[in-house]
Amino acid sequence: MERLSLIIGALGNIISVLLFLSPVGVFQRILKHRSTEEFESLPYICTLLNSSLWTYYGIIKTGEFLVATINGFGVVVEIVFLTLFLVFAPPRIRAKTAMLIGILDVGFLAAAILVCQFLLQGNMKIDITGFLGAGLNVVMYGSPLAAMKTVVGTKSVEYMPFLLSLFVFLNGGVWTCYAVLKKDWFLGVANVAGFFLGAAQLILYAIYWKPKSSKNTASKDSEHGSQHEHLLPSSSHFRENNEA
Repeated sequence: MERLSLIIGALGNIISVLLFLSPVGVFQRILKHRSTEEFESLPYICTLLNSSLWTYYGIIKTGEFLVATINGFGVVVEIVFLTLFLVFAPPRIRAKTAMLIGILDVGFLAAAILVCQFLLQGNMKIDITGFLGAGLNVVMYGSPLAAMKTVVGTKSVEYMPFLLSLFVFLNGGVWTCYAVLKKDWFLGVANVAGFFLGAAQLILYAIYWKPKSSKNTASKDSEHGSQHEHLLPSSSHFRENNEA
């Protein structure tokens, strides 16, 4: 049983690395356009806080080194992502993002670790940290709900990266199996939520995804219609052509 949990935990680490790195394409786009566009910072803020707490949990609980190592990696990745977001975000979004980082990733995290480290002892320290981690894991997995709302409103998956949704789904499933084998119910509750929310995102993706060829065809049809009616194309028409 211990060997099986180790194998599944190692697999979970691999999938988690892919999950943490899945927004790389988003940040390549941000770097290219020098703008965060309509992308949300909340998923990365929540992931940084969540990874930090689970790193601490893995350190203080015996036998959970796999949890500590992968989440330590996640902390480094999210710091890089959020730094890029702050650099290229518009002033209002930058201020909001910086405020949330200060409140959640610095203030709340420091307070939680200090209380657990100096005011709690033994299993109580582990249980409280696990409880906080599980709750924040649900928030982390639920944070793309804002992107899901955008998908439904715009009927476009442009701002909900497919790889992120896929790896949330896989990550939640694998770590749930690991938690059952280790009888770690905090880890289990946290990742069951990820499994179901990831599945919901994939369903939305299947409903609203459109191939690029369809977008190009629609753009050409619109252009043909504009020429036929001898009207000047609107600003939204130019924007569609640029996006295509």
